[in-house]
Amino acid sequence: MTAFESAPQPLPAHVKPDRLQYHPPPWLRNGHIQSVWPTLFRKVDMISPQAEILPTDDDDELHLDWYRQGSDRLAIVSHGLEGHSRRPYVLGITRALLSAGWDVLAWNYRSCGGVMNRQPRFYHSGATSDLERVIHHGLGKAYDKLFLSGFSMGGNLTLLYLGEQGERIDSRICGAVTYSVPCDLAGSARCFPGQRGASTCSVS
Repeated sequence: MTAFESAPQPLPAHVKPDRLQYHPPPWLRNGHIQSVWPTLFRKVDMISPQAEILPTDDDDELHLDWYRQGSDRLAIVSHGLEGHSRRPYVLGITRALLSAGWDVLAWNYRSCGGVMNRQPRFYHSGATSDLERVIHHGLGKAYDKLFLSGFSMGGNLTLLYLGEQGERIDSRICGAVTYSVPCDLAGSARCFPGQRGASTCSVS
């Protein structure tokens, strides 16, 4: 077992195994098709965001998309590996959050969103400093509550940030929801090389 792997954990007593079974429709049984289909065919109609460039301490920049409707609550959405803030899945959760009364801030990692970063440093699953900067920036807008949402690697970053903060976390951060998170990076990586049944552990 490497430093990136963890021992299997038993399910909580209240979780029934049958609730964890996923049965895709016949035409989406292939994991690659499951990844490609929504990218090509899912369309999410959204208002144009307010773009902002957030400078970093090392003379780089982060590109942000704001969706404001005068709420006192802000949700920050982190995309997946090599994604960006205007992917259909990001727009989909943004639309749902707006409908629930939240303002939304969807941000792009360095080199994502169509703008190459200026510094040799890129993003990776263990670097939470850019997410922390975005969170502090959002909290600086006088929101009463802040909620975090992340997809795939963005979910990994979200959970890692929360774990690093521990009891020091800002009390205005009221919750988080993550999706398809590769918590065991080494184990997830082993699913890539053409293995059958990869749809059960997709990390795209």
